[in-house]
Amino acid sequence: MADSWERALRCLEAAGIQPGRLARLRPLDGGTYNTVEELRLTDGTRYVLKVAPTAPGLRYERELLTSEAEFYRAAAQAGVAAPRVVTLDGPHLLMTACPGAPWDDDLTAARRSALRAELGRQVARLHEIAGPGFGYPSQALGPLAPDWRTAFAAMLDAVLADARDHRARLPRPADEIAGVLRMAYDALDEVVSPRAVHFDLWSGNILVDRSAGEPRIGGLIDGERMFWGDPLADFVSLALLGDIREDEAFLAGYREAGGRAVFDRPACLRLALYRAYLYLIMLAETVPRAVDEGRVRWTQETVAPRLLAALREIEGGH
Repeated sequence: MADSWERALRCLEAAGIQPGRLARLRPLDGGTYNTVEELRLTDGTRYVLKVAPTAPGLRYERELLTSEAEFYRAAAQAGVAAPRVVTLDGPHLLMTACPGAPWDDDLTAARRSALRAELGRQVARLHEIAGPGFGYPSQALGPLAPDWRTAFAAMLDAVLADARDHRARLPRPADEIAGVLRMAYDALDEVVSPRAVHFDLWSGNILVDRSAGEPRIGGLIDGERMFWGDPLADFVSLALLGDIREDEAFLAGYREAGGRAVFDRPACLRLALYRAYLYLIMLAETVPRAVDEGRVRWTQETVAPRLLAALREIEGGH
């Protein structure tokens, strides 16, 4: 804890905030990769400090905080509830804290529908923000690409290479999976403008603020997997292990705010590709993160079958 306190003091000083104002530091749970701490000042102001790990991870995880900071800048430009970047200094990202707690199921059906619609409107605004090219802002997999097919093929190649390197358990051989995925690459050519994509908008990364009575979206957090790409990719984590087409409230809000949500054949093929990418990440990361046996079992029993389903959808679409 002493080391954490000293680190927090240094980060505050680098941000132009008097270190002597730090009153409290506490670790925040829920993260699976970075170290995350809440810093509370003497006047009650809260900041969040995120520290990148030194242990090796997957290829796309290099310089993750650069991508996360880029997400918060895009969110600010879009007027979306999210942390605001204070400083990014190497492995340290200092940001403002958002109100609320991670989304849970303790909501009436009416309130849940209203919140999902609000979330849809916020995500639609986020997707209006265009980037300078396709891919990860961190350039972990190389420079931004001029087209989405090039960028996303590199993303898939990287995670499959990770799976091979770490000998992760996949439900089909990596080379076979790569061959199936390539069958759907033509659908990627329909994406012509790189847009801000969070790619990790499951309920744990959506804060719900109840301080004013009626629940509202307090913030979209943990934007470390952010990339410039196809807005449709966000629909995967927004309906994690499910189907966004069943979330009528979200889609209504998304379309109301100008978001395009059309599920024709090319869009469905792209969704299958994005599901496969996320599921490959979830399977491959269990090895370098040395997760416990229970997590390994859950991943094999829950995620692997969904990867197979995405691959079958691609095969059936040709």
